[in-house]
Amino acid sequence: MNNKVEKPTLSGTRLKTRKRDEKEKYDPNSFRDAVIQGLNETQGDLEKVSKFLDVSGSRLNYRRYADVLFDILFAGGILAPGGFIVEDAIEPKSSRTDVCIFKCEASPDKIRGYYEVFYKLIRRYKYLEKAFEEEVRKVLVFQKGFQGEERQKLAIVTGYILANTLASPRVLEALFEEHLVKEGLSLESASQIFTVWLKEKDLREVFSALKRVHIDSRLQELFPANKRNAQTMATYFRDKGLGAIADMQTSSQATKAKKEAQKALSEMISEDSPMSEMTEFARDLVKTRGMTETEVTITIWNAVMQGVEWNKKEDQVAEQAMKHLLTFTTLLTSVATTPRAQLALVLKVQDFCYDNMSFLKTFQKVIVMLYNKDVLEEQVILHWYKQAHGAKGKSVFLDQMKSFVEWLQSAEEESDEEA
Repeated sequence: MNNKVEKPTLSGTRLKTRKRDEKEKYDPNSFRDAVIQGLNETQGDLEKVSKFLDVSGSRLNYRRYADVLFDILFAGGILAPGGFIVEDAIEPKSSRTDVCIFKCEASPDKIRGYYEVFYKLIRRYKYLEKAFEEEVRKVLVFQKGFQGEERQKLAIVTGYILANTLASPRVLEALFEEHLVKEGLSLESASQIFTVWLKEKDLREVFSALKRVHIDSRLQELFPANKRNAQTMATYFRDKGLGAIADMQTSSQATKAKKEAQKALSEMISEDSPMSEMTEFARDLVKTRGMTETEVTITIWNAVMQGVEWNKKEDQVAEQAMKHLLTFTTLLTSVATTPRAQLALVLKVQDFCYDNMSFLKTFQKVIVMLYNKDVLEEQVILHWYKQAHGAKGKSVFLDQMKSFVEWLQSAEEESDEEA
């Protein structure tokens, strides 16, 4: 016999949900309609636009609908993937507004005014910063769906945004999308953005900003694959009046090439590669990779000196340095064939010995050894001593070299007398 008592059940009872537990329905269209109505009432007066956006934040959910808000301010309505505005099926005109960047007057002052709208809005509602940066990146990706004049206005306002750090230059990564590069839209946009940015800020600030996000050396990637070379890039930017950008990219690529060459040489040295192999590699840097003899000479010095754990005692580090450098004099001789390259090497040795204090008394020994091994010519050493020496440790190093220079001069005089 089953003596279990059945549990009571509730039927026909309404459970009241606490208000805080209710989830608000996601309704971007209603948010859009409210914003568009308010913007239209301003009749395009940007002061009124800013005031409307400021006071509306207390009743409209900017945090939830940030992407919709910025879609409207950029394009006049909600953007679908590809850059097209989503229109209401019944009243298509009510789903867009002309109070936006894409429909404003095509003048730098008017477009700058819209930048000020963004600035005031984000200053008032700081939590919009991340959403705004994501929006700028998104509209740059959507450019293929915009008209030519709309793309131009977008580029101009982006220039102001970047110049005033309202968004990170990381948004420019959008320009490396393959479909934009292929259509030439990346180059068109980048040149207009840089034109505005360089009017607002100097080249060093622009370069520094690009370098922070690792875009400074990637500008060639804005060109279609069949036109991706340094010459084409330089010509294009110069024709657009952006020679400074071309120079910046050339310099950045040269720096990158030096780092790669130094890394390769360092690996060859650590692996005890044959000297003939290293010499061939160094010569190839000049012949086929566009580096100068001076650049390769300094690269060799850096690679040779960085892979050693130097003794901290001055008397012992000199012996260690002589032994180590002696191995690589033929490598230096093969590249440092011009007075310019040799002088650069002497100056580099001077800087190294000054920056590494245990080498302070070793400078003269290094220079004499390089002279004896035919890496340095006497005229280069004399020129350095008389007028081309660096400022670092000047008095110390000139004093070290005094007796050797006097010997060189007397040998030169004897040679002239014999002649």
